[in-house]
Amino acid sequence: MSGGLAALLDDIAAMAKMAAASLDDVSAAAGRAGTKAAGVVIDDTAVTPRYVTGVLSNRELPMIMKIARGSLVNKLLIILPIALVLSQWAPWLLTPILMLGGTYLSYEGVEKLWEKVSGHQETRSPAATQSPEQEKTLVNGAIRTDLILSAEIMVISLNEVAHEPLLQRSIILVVVGIAITVGVYGVVAVIVKMDDIGVRFTQRAGAAAQKFGRALVEGMPVVLAVLSTVGIIAMLWVGGHILLVGADEIGWHAPYALVHHAEQAVHAATGPLGGVLGWLTNTAFSFIAGVLVGAVVVAVVHVLPFGRNHGDEHEVRAEETETAVTP
Repeated sequence: MSGGLAALLDDIAAMAKMAAASLDDVSAAAGRAGTKAAGVVIDDTAVTPRYVTGVLSNRELPMIMKIARGSLVNKLLIILPIALVLSQWAPWLLTPILMLGGTYLSYEGVEKLWEKVSGHQETRSPAATQSPEQEKTLVNGAIRTDLILSAEIMVISLNEVAHEPLLQRSIILVVVGIAITVGVYGVVAVIVKMDDIGVRFTQRAGAAAQKFGRALVEGMPVVLAVLSTVGIIAMLWVGGHILLVGADEIGWHAPYALVHHAEQAVHAATGPLGGVLGWLTNTAFSFIAGVLVGAVVVAVVHVLPFGRNHGDEHEVRAEETETAVTP
């Protein structure tokens, strides 16, 4: 009996060691996968604050929580199952799907630039008068953009663990999805509440604390404005990069080959700064690609006679004319 019990305990100990090793493997693989997606994570962090800029202070955190929940749904309930199924049985479909996402990001980025250039920027109601419907619109817009960025994050992560068995691959991607969502939206929450933190410091007794608090309060609007601009640039950069890499993977090698050769040339010519300047060169070309593709889509949607907004303008004019002639 004691021998059988000892053998059973040995088996349990061996299984525990295997489970621990497996968890270590999952953690290490999740870390590698998350690191590879770090660039897109930074973009996601820069893009999100612009959706809560100008809203009531007491609605900022609830909105971020809603966007974070939407991001988890995007990653774990939409993207993860599709990515796993496609990676198992139709891996060739992942690249075209990502390219559609890259096209959407490019369109949204150029649309924001077009609004600034044309003077038809989106007008928001003052924070005090924003309705639940307007808040819902902002949250839904953030979640739609997050869907594209999350898809890029999850597919990059998936590529890093494609050799793992299906179950372990799934666990790794769940860990990556949760960790990145918590990290991104935790940072975003801190960013958008910095001014409130500054107000708290201004109410303290010490002069140094009050000075620090005033600096936070005065500086955060500038930080949020800069992040909003960075978010637009990031959408164009990421969208263009997705399109360039995707075109290369489906067989159109010339565009990304040009970018790659330019990156290598800058890297070789600039010595110690070659790595950074080479990356900046790749990023600049990706940004240009995003602008070009986004401009085509914006032209179709907003400018050309068959575009969506062109039709809307005709409807508005027709309504105005009808109103003018109605006694």
